[in-house]
Amino acid sequence: MKIGIIGATGNVGQVIYQEALSRGHQVTAVVRNGEKATALFGQTAQRLVKDAMTLTKADLQDFDVVIDTFAPKQTTQNLDLVTKLVGLFRNQATPRFIFVTDSSSLVDDHGEMQLAAILKAYAGAPWIDASAQQVHELQFLQWVDDVDWTVMTPQNDFITGDKQAYRLGTNQILTNSAGQSTVTFSTFASAMLDEIDTPAHRHQQMTVVDD
Repeated sequence: MKIGIIGATGNVGQVIYQEALSRGHQVTAVVRNGEKATALFGQTAQRLVKDAMTLTKADLQDFDVVIDTFAPKQTTQNLDLVTKLVGLFRNQATPRFIFVTDSSSLVDDHGEMQLAAILKAYAGAPWIDASAQQVHELQFLQWVDDVDWTVMTPQNDFITGDKQAYRLGTNQILTNSAGQSTVTFSTFASAMLDEIDTPAHRHQQMTVVDD
């Protein structure tokens, strides 16, 4: 498949890029900094050098899957990009969109989204607006039924590390055998490519934990 990764040079994006490439997909890094992409992925890497907010339908229409790992400094652009992409591709069979959000939208054992607790515990933290915006992304997408989308959410501890066996969920906080809500970038990328190769969570949120 032809896969475009928005934000491919980020911590998560570059791991997803390598996992997709290892499975034989045609992967394009959609990035602002072409030199960084070349340094990470090599001279032969396919690149689309463009600011995410200026992407057009023509830029993306030939991809089978577009993965959004965009992490803007202006946090409102998280939601702005999602609504832009949906607007460009309503009632189109392709591309399929995989949106990566943080764990703020996961729910606890009482069915409560943990964003409220995070906002209370970390009020004023410089990153807190990004978490709120990514919850808004999910809430917007839950109203969208004419674009092929999946939201993929890591667990609370999203860390570097080797690929592990994994378990899937939808929107729950999950834990491994040691009681930790943890997933590595490599496991996350593996689970994402499994979902791309064999879709099972269309128009849904999904999450993954190291097993």
